[in-house]
Amino acid sequence: KQWYQRRVAITAGDEVVAKSRFWYFLRQLKKVRKVNGEILRLSLRSNTSPTKIKNFGIWVRYDSRSGSHNMYREYRDVSRTGAVTQCYRDMAARHRARAHSIQIMKIESIKAGDTRRPLTKQMHDNKIEFPLPHRVLKYTKKSLFVANRPSTMQ
Repeated sequence: KQWYQRRVAITAGDEVVAKSRFWYFLRQLKKVRKVNGEILRLSLRSNTSPTKIKNFGIWVRYDSRSGSHNMYREYRDVSRTGAVTQCYRDMAARHRARAHSIQIMKIESIKAGDTRRPLTKQMHDNKIEFPLPHRVLKYTKKSLFVANRPSTMQ
């Protein structure tokens, strides 16, 4: 009797989803059911630098109502799983793609100079500033009833 061993890297939120996706992809590759196969090992990839923000490029294939599409998307996050979560939510918002119809083909950490998308590139400026337009001042022991309204634009 011949046996077949396959190593697959699957991106998923937890073990249950990872096992389910494994069997889904294996069914596409070989004619194997859960009864005739077994998962030998399930391991979690740890994050090398959890405090550093990185750019991630994600290659995605998804099935829409009209057909199957390939995409490249970029996200900034501290971990691969965070970037994948952003990808799933972004695909649901922009393309109405459900999680079961999305296949993540590849995830890579990308250098700042190699990014392609303008939304990612705009965050690479060293002098970036984030305005705080509506600052509400805390109560400073003055009278609650004053003649003019507080100035929130500074």
